[in-house]
This record gives sequence, structure tokens and C-alpha cells, in this order.
Amino acid sequence: MGPLIPQEIITGQWDFVIALLIGGAFGFILESSGFSSSRNIAGVFYGYNFVVLRVFFTAMIVAMVGLLYFSYFGWIDLDLVFVLPTYLNSMLFGGFLMGLGFVIGGFCPGTSYTAVAIGKIDGIVFATGFLIGVFIFAEGFPFYEGFYTANDLGSITIGEMFGVSNELVAFLFVMMAIVAFYVTWLIEKRVRKNMTEYKFE
Repeated sequence: MGPLIPQEIITGQWDFVIALLIGGAFGFILESSGFSSSRNIAGVFYGYNFVVLRVFFTAMIVAMVGLLYFSYFGWIDLDLVFVLPTYLNSMLFGGFLMGLGFVIGGFCPGTSYTAVAIGKIDGIVFATGFLIGVFIFAEGFPFYEGFYTANDLGSITIGEMFGVSNELVAFLFVMMAIVAFYVTWLIEKRVRKNMTEYKFE
């Protein structure tokens, strides 16, 4: 049955309506998960709060397994699902910069706007910096377009890259998530115990 728009079940005019609904739901989930607090987000780097890892891992697993089941029941054609093209060099560099921003500012672009929505000053500062960065990137794009598009792997999935099935990839990520949840729970438990002991000494 799906995707709905590529198969002309609904028209492309629904794009922005669907985007608005998904965006609102995404923002609500981020706020409900505590992502409007830079302390919660930065906590993953200091070992006292892994809510970021758990929420995003959970979202990824649910989406991945859900798509596979939808495909199995014939509810969606995975060949028609859009896969973002992979530009290896720029994505690795961008991932490094985003991680650096996470450590320094305690936000990513999405979570900063969640903080803006409830009036947090640090979120407003971060979001303003993000907009300035987008402007600089757009204006200077012709100068580093070659680097941006280098190592173009096309719209490739992890399974296609390593020559394994999507089902195996999903299984490995589920196992990885279970291990990550358990290990981070142990780390949190230890770090918070040490913080409590230090506080009362």
C-alpha cells in the first residue's frame, strides 16, 4: 500500500500537512523525554544520564523493525522509500561537528528548538547560532561543494553496503540496543552513586 504519495494514493499536496503533524509529534516526544534540557542531553557524555541514547535507539529500532513487518505484510514497498544519498566525507565531518556541538552546547538543532519553544535562553542562543551556521554554509557552498559531494555512495543502506539482508541488520541493531541499554544502566548506577557519595563527604 505505502508509501502513499509515491504510489499516488494521496497527492503530493499532503507533504506539508504530514510534515507538520510529524514535526509536532516529534517535538512533543522530545519535550516529554526531557530533551529541552541541555543537562539531560550532555549527561550522556558524563555518564549520569543516557536518556538521549535510549530514546533515539528505541525510535530507530521501532522504525526499522516496523518497516520490515510492514514490508512482510505487503503494507509498504521498501523500494519506494526514500533513502538519503550518502556522501561519506561530508557526513563523517558533519557528524564530528554535530558531536562537538552536543558536547559544547548540550543541544542538537532539533532539541534546541524544543528548548526555544518553552523559552529557554540557552536554547535560543544555540538555535540562533544554528541559523547563522546554515546561512554561512549556504553562502559558501560553491567553495566546498567538491568536498561535500566527494565519495558519493548513492542511496545505499547498511545492508547493501555490507552485502547482508535488512533482517540481519535489524537483528544486530536490536541486540546492540539491548546491550547498550544494560551497559548504560550500569554506568549510570555507578556514576550516580559516586556523585551521591561525593556530595555528602
